[in-house]
Amino acid sequence: MTMQITVEVPDRLGKQLQPFRDRLTEVLERGLRELSVEKPEHFKDEEDILSLLAQKPAPEQVIALRPTPEFQERVSELLQRNKADGLSQQEDAELNRYLMLEHFVRLAKAHAFDNT
Repeated sequence: MTMQITVEVPDRLGKQLQPFRDRLTEVLERGLRELSVEKPEHFKDEEDILSLLAQKPAPEQVIALRPTPEFQERVSELLQRNKADGLSQQEDAELNRYLMLEHFVRLAKAHAFDNT
């Protein structure tokens, strides 16, 4: 069984695909295989913060939470690129994950300050 799909691509991509027109099925299969194993960039900070928050920490532990310089640098980089050039879907998802994590930490800190 086969399915016919029509796809419009930019001229630049069309020129790159031209030599492979007899192997487009293989190109798609390889691309899908690569995308399916792709993992988003992940910082240790993210795991550490979520792990700490899940353990019901003391208010002092929550208030003391600080991101590493690497984490701060990555978020700053994504924010700057978002303003300048825009982000890929993967980078946008990464940035949104970090912003949500920041939101959780702010909520936890507000709660911790209320309990000190």
